[in-house]
Amino acid sequence: MTEVSTTRPARRSARAAADAGQSAVPAIRAFDVVVSRVEHLSANFRRITFGGACLSDFGVQGHTLDLRIKVMIPPVGGGSADLGALMEDSGSGWYQQWLSLDQAERGDMRTYTVRASRCHQAIPELDVDFVMHLDDDGRGGPASQWAAAAEPGDRVWIIGPNVHAATCSTAGAYGGIEWRPGLAQNVLLAGDETAVPAISAILESLPEDISGHAFLEVPAGSDCQEIQTRSGVGISWLVRGGRPHGELLDAAVRQAVKVPGWVSLAAPFRVSLGSDTPSGQALAAAAGRVGGPERAAGPEPEDIDVDRTILWETPQLLDAAALDGSLNPDKPAGALPFYAWIAGEAAVVRELRRYLVRDVGIDRKQVAFMGYWRRGKAEG
Repeated sequence: MTEVSTTRPARRSARAAADAGQSAVPAIRAFDVVVSRVEHLSANFRRITFGGACLSDFGVQGHTLDLRIKVMIPPVGGGSADLGALMEDSGSGWYQQWLSLDQAERGDMRTYTVRASRCHQAIPELDVDFVMHLDDDGRGGPASQWAAAAEPGDRVWIIGPNVHAATCSTAGAYGGIEWRPGLAQNVLLAGDETAVPAISAILESLPEDISGHAFLEVPAGSDCQEIQTRSGVGISWLVRGGRPHGELLDAAVRQAVKVPGWVSLAAPFRVSLGSDTPSGQALAAAAGRVGGPERAAGPEPEDIDVDRTILWETPQLLDAAALDGSLNPDKPAGALPFYAWIAGEAAVVRELRRYLVRDVGIDRKQVAFMGYWRRGKAEG
């Protein structure tokens, strides 16, 4: 990437702006960052570490979990629009202003998950793991091609949370985080390679009293990474090889969470909520509404055409109409003992959504389904 000028004028921090009596601190801001390090993790993963003094203003109150950010991929030939000035001048309308620019000036925008944040340290840094969607000729989307050529010193803009705007004591104060298990002590995490950074960061944050399963489907054995977790969640790497995308992930989820419902989960869950406990009896009664294997355990979720619509269904986004037929209409999101987080290729996620909601009867307020990308669509 061609080097971008390093003489952009310094801007006051959000804290300084607030102290000066200006309007409320914005929830997000643009960060002018530089590539500090590039690490080749495997044939399909490249870790890029971003640095810059401005990152001391980046973050949320708590773990980053599955925190999403926008990485502004510079146009071919280098240079990029000044996102900091654009956001200051246009406020909430910055995105429309950015879209109106010629692509040769604005470049491309892609969504990524923060793998690790050290922005509170003396030298603030941010790790982002890029999945290298490249063909045999080394060609791919704008983000993959940029990441493949990235070197220390390259500059990009990142759009992310303003730590000074996070007044809540948890990371949920920022809208870019979907992981919200509530009171659940048994969890399911499932995703393909695009979800590996998010699942890894979540697992590293979990306390000891959480159990469950984490399934990560990756293209090759070299993509399996070491993940440290204090929790009792079992981690399974599923090496796809030449199999169809999502085949192993689908099978693993169906094996771990069987019909007819939550009482069929892994042994630790059955022990803590067995049929001889009030909670276990309630769950068994809910699952017992099925009436036999030929009937669905839960409502049929709305069909989603993943070629036309983004599949993104989380408890905080559901409206009342979507919860008709809920097994636990009197229970708010996060009040039940099981929670699932599913992300990856949209068509695979859609089938797992249908299985967990309709066949197993998982309450829709207890599961997040996210189509991170769509087959045949350029996603970076």
